[in-house]
Amino acid sequence: MSSFTRWIGLLTDPKTFDSYMRYVEQVEPRIGAFIQFDPHLGLRGSSPEGLLRGVPFAVKDILAVKGFRLTCGSRILEGFVSPYTATVVEKLQRAGAVVVGKTNMDEFGMGSSTDTSFYKQTCNPWDPERVAGGSSGGSAAAVASGMVPFALGSDTGGSVRQPAAFCGIYGLKPTYGVVSRYGLVAYASSLDVVGVCAASVEMTEEIFALIRGKDERDQTSLEEAGTSGVEGFHEKNSNKIVRKIGFVSGNLGLDSGVERAYQKTQEVLRSLGYEVQPIELSMLEYYAPVYYTIATAEASANLARYTGIRYGYRPEYAENPEELVRKARSEGFGEEVKLRILLGTFVLRSGFQDQYYQRAQRIRTAIRKDFDRVFQEVDVILSPVFPTQAFKHGSEGLDPFQQKVADRFTTAANLAGIPALSFPAGLEDGLPVGFQLMAPVFGEELLFQVARRFAEAVPPLKAPFNTSPWS
Repeated sequence: MSSFTRWIGLLTDPKTFDSYMRYVEQVEPRIGAFIQFDPHLGLRGSSPEGLLRGVPFAVKDILAVKGFRLTCGSRILEGFVSPYTATVVEKLQRAGAVVVGKTNMDEFGMGSSTDTSFYKQTCNPWDPERVAGGSSGGSAAAVASGMVPFALGSDTGGSVRQPAAFCGIYGLKPTYGVVSRYGLVAYASSLDVVGVCAASVEMTEEIFALIRGKDERDQTSLEEAGTSGVEGFHEKNSNKIVRKIGFVSGNLGLDSGVERAYQKTQEVLRSLGYEVQPIELSMLEYYAPVYYTIATAEASANLARYTGIRYGYRPEYAENPEELVRKARSEGFGEEVKLRILLGTFVLRSGFQDQYYQRAQRIRTAIRKDFDRVFQEVDVILSPVFPTQAFKHGSEGLDPFQQKVADRFTTAANLAGIPALSFPAGLEDGLPVGFQLMAPVFGEELLFQVARRFAEAVPPLKAPFNTSPWS
């Protein structure tokens, strides 16, 4: 864990603990990355030994950590304290890492700005007038501002990669099933993946190595034993040398700054000796509509459990149980969540399932096959993450519909179940630009391989708000 050298022991030494607390007290009020910040509570749950002893990390408030609140950025879970800990967090705690807090997020992971949170607004460490991205904006901002070296997030349609690109850090969305989802509050179960935000590609790789693996408590997690399992695929890919990189071509609708950076990134990769060639993703125009059809349908089923009866927000008065549930949901859910529940309920209605949901699933299969075709020609794929750089908060930024349309690049990896890594590719107009690499299933090592070499040519830069002495 050489990339964590400066952070090891930080929270187990009283002197460095105090200096760390002073740094967070200085930065956090201007960034708003955390819903709850409590390193003392985190220390009680971590091993005093291990490779990451005393290293602070943050957890998106959609992952369970015993003793910490679990709100998913929603009023309907206000005050709820988790009675157990997610598998991925347990693995890091056993390695000695310390949960310092729960990070802000778009409500239930639904958004691209972290502005739909019920609790607070998270600002971009490069420019507080701009969003940190979403829905894992709090995790990305915490890393980019130097408050933690890495953070956990969730990625359903780009929720780790997009904020990572906006904040100038790395964001990994692993292959579906490689990392346990036990303890992750479900948004869209066939798309949700636990991901990593980190300050360097080496950190991203090391954390991924710790958290991946089969979990008996998650039936969607994959077996790692044997050459036919995940470990066999990882071993095969770790020995493979990436030679051909296909970049998504055509009229992609990118802003001028993102377009310039996209061209520069291709040139850098060529200078590193890669064969960089244009490719066409024939299903590109279908990614966003297919994603939102499937995701909202699954969300409408997953969020049906929030009734205000067993836990969470409960209205002060209701005439009967039916009114109680109606009031709890109408007052407890935000507008974006209610919109997606309504859309999901609509596409699952009797008589509409084949027209919308089943058709979307058939197109999803075609998307997977399209990626299989492309990976016969190239080793990895380079594509934009988002067509713009970090946009401004409120009416000066993108409206909710524009944000959904812009998800067309990131949703592909979730629909196909393949790994993707967002990496910083420099600055344009003073703001970071990030792009993503995608690989075949279990091809995370191929992503790290390319990202490491790119970082040697174009090193990541620190955000203006990051004055951390440990970064």
